[in-house]
Amino acid sequence: MKIDSKVTSRFAHNVITSRAVNRGNAHKEVFFDVDLPKSAFITNFSMTIDGVTYPGIIKEKEVAKKQYEKAVSKGHTAGLVKASGRKTEKFTVSVNVAAASKVTFELTYEELLKRQFGKYEMFIKVKPKQLVRDFEIEVNIFEPQGITDLEAEGTFITNELQNTIKKTFSDKKGHISFRPTLNQQRTCANCSQSVLDGDFTVRYDVKRTTPDNLQIVNGYFVHFFAPTNLPKLPKNVVFVIDISGSMHGKAIEQTREALLKILDDIKEDDFFNFILFGSNVETWKDTLIKATPENLDEARKFVRGIDTAGLTNLHGGLMRGIEMLNAAHEGHLVPKRSASIIIMLTDGQPNVGISNTEEIEAHVKKAIEGRYPLYNLGFGYGVSYSFLEKMALENKGLARRIYPDSDAALQLQGFYDEVSNPMLTDVELSYPENEISDLTKNSFKHFYDGSEIVVAGRFIDNNQNSLTVDVRGEGANDVLSYTTQQDDEQTAKAFQEQEYIFGDYIERLWAYLTIEQLLEKRIAATGEEKDNLTAEVLDLSLKYKFVTPLTSMVVTKPEDYDNQDGIADKPIEAEASQVHHLHMSQPTWYTSVDGDPHFIIPVPQKDDAVCFNINENPGAVLNLINDPVTGITVNGELIGDKRPNIDAKIQNTYFGKFGIANKQLDLKLTVTTEKITVQNSKGKTGFTWLDSVTLQQEGLTLIINRKKNLVLKMDSGGSFVIVLHQVWKKHPLHQDFLGLYTLESDKLSEQTHGLLGQFFHPINFTILEIHPGSDPKKPDATMIVKNNELTVTRGWQKDFRRDPEHSVDIPCWFVHNNGAGLIDGVHTDYIVSSLF
Repeated sequence: MKIDSKVTSRFAHNVITSRAVNRGNAHKEVFFDVDLPKSAFITNFSMTIDGVTYPGIIKEKEVAKKQYEKAVSKGHTAGLVKASGRKTEKFTVSVNVAAASKVTFELTYEELLKRQFGKYEMFIKVKPKQLVRDFEIEVNIFEPQGITDLEAEGTFITNELQNTIKKTFSDKKGHISFRPTLNQQRTCANCSQSVLDGDFTVRYDVKRTTPDNLQIVNGYFVHFFAPTNLPKLPKNVVFVIDISGSMHGKAIEQTREALLKILDDIKEDDFFNFILFGSNVETWKDTLIKATPENLDEARKFVRGIDTAGLTNLHGGLMRGIEMLNAAHEGHLVPKRSASIIIMLTDGQPNVGISNTEEIEAHVKKAIEGRYPLYNLGFGYGVSYSFLEKMALENKGLARRIYPDSDAALQLQGFYDEVSNPMLTDVELSYPENEISDLTKNSFKHFYDGSEIVVAGRFIDNNQNSLTVDVRGEGANDVLSYTTQQDDEQTAKAFQEQEYIFGDYIERLWAYLTIEQLLEKRIAATGEEKDNLTAEVLDLSLKYKFVTPLTSMVVTKPEDYDNQDGIADKPIEAEASQVHHLHMSQPTWYTSVDGDPHFIIPVPQKDDAVCFNINENPGAVLNLINDPVTGITVNGELIGDKRPNIDAKIQNTYFGKFGIANKQLDLKLTVTTEKITVQNSKGKTGFTWLDSVTLQQEGLTLIINRKKNLVLKMDSGGSFVIVLHQVWKKHPLHQDFLGLYTLESDKLSEQTHGLLGQFFHPINFTILEIHPGSDPKKPDATMIVKNNELTVTRGWQKDFRRDPEHSVDIPCWFVHNNGAGLIDGVHTDYIVSSLF
């Protein structure tokens, strides 16, 4: 396995090559499983098997999807998965390799390295999952400005491995290599496990004799702006903190811990305040106050006393913060030359006061009016990340997910550190309009110490070789304003000695930056503007062969040994970093329970599903749906096999009886495997499964399809399908049973609960670390759902809604232990005394 990185002027071109040989005497599945930085775009992938290369082809997502579905219709399933973690996205492909055959995988991805805290950082995830005879990381860096402070470290590096990292740099060139031997990779002398499991990070900076650097190559330019030694601007920061009940426990403890550390870092020239929102909004002080030692001590006491209560009045809290900041500027309470920011932390969705997210976005945008950035931090997975991201981007800020782990306080503090040292406000880099087209973003609300502003563009005249730029920004003491010039001869001179540079790097850097910024713009856009941005991103993604959220890479595999095609997608954080199986042409899925009893919960926004079983004794009655608003309840009674299996730890159980009640219609419908009884104010009517009948009464329609299923439609609530499964009457073990499928669950109220009913509201989950499970056909993974971390297994459940004889396979993530961690409470909470 070799990871080869070439970095030229912060733009990294990375190639991961992995070769494997099947030394067995039968064909075997080989996995290529790598983690890439989230900020990277895949640009190429290929597999070479016995000298034949199978390339990955980048296409528009819809075209790729159609091609894939065509393969699926022939009985193929997904062979390629993409998932996402904190800093990384997972790329996994598997292929069957014949005995004595070789396979070579090659994956290329590119990214622009961002400068933070005074260093550029390149992050490589190292996790080969086995001992590798030839393992190598090689990084070559070329920076025309000259390199300073080159360092490399690994979270897995032991004392013995420390010497295997070789590092050299002089003037413009830097080189790092890491080549552990087979024995150095072992966790102990005779172990077959690898110690290589963690993060390998390269950091460096460049020499800065001037505040900026311009480079021109082949009709494109890039402008790096990072002035040093400027006096720090005072800042005015409002912390808007969610203290609703869902923040109770670890989340609020970690928030308090982070805020106390932040108070230690606030400078005496800064102004600050805290606003807390639960059902009500509470402020620490009526106005922003100066960070004197006395005020900081008082603030620490306030922070230690923060506790949780109530619901989520996000609109009220945020508007109070904006009004306070506006009043501080209008009343000249804060210095004229200062940088203002709002940092909001929430773990949920607005549900008190104004809860419509579009309305909140409009109010916030109107109140801020572009005067300062809004930074939204989403704690955990209960937030609507797309809402937080859109609102932040509309107000010159950004959104960040805070992962609900033991280091959440450090994540919060780390974010604050990034924005805690503003040096300039209202930075504008101006280029001659008659010379430059397709310019990336060139005005920035704040410039923070240790960061860097990057602007790229294209010359209208491809042969133009010089550029003049005007730079302006507001500093702590005065206005920074100057003009800078560069011509391509100076750039060419800087690159003359460079052997391994890839020639079109500035053009690709421009394309990368343009796509990244257009995708951000697209988040907040609507209508025609969004359509135009989509077309522009798609055009650039296809031209420069980047896998972006609008393109997919189709991986065609050899037809032998049941190999299937697969598709790689680019996950986005707003989809909570989902797993990207490519998306089979699914039937419409319904929340259902069938079989012994298998619960299937569709998650439409992910084109995916979760499922779980409930193991309980025959005779137990489970509450499946309970809606206090419409008065609809559905309960089911379990039956077992004709005789218990003495050897089995868990007895098979199925639903043998359902009771559906509707208080508004005064209806009780009892369904068993023998008969169907309708009871209401008009009396009692009975049917058997041999009937084929339609019954229409006020507010309801009941359709019985002989020996197959029944459909119950109610005007005032959801509709249900109950499926009859019949087995051979003389079967020694099994007996007839029933399945339940809910249709139109959106007609039930938001207060609906029950084993099925709680999932009529949208749920979200994240899949991380997919790895082989005990069954080679069913990988295991870690699922983050409802702030719980669960081990789940990929599998299939059967949907018999249309026909009890012929099922449709539904792929889903199976949650073990009676749905523990997925369902609210524990499964025994749902046991009730009778059907009605």
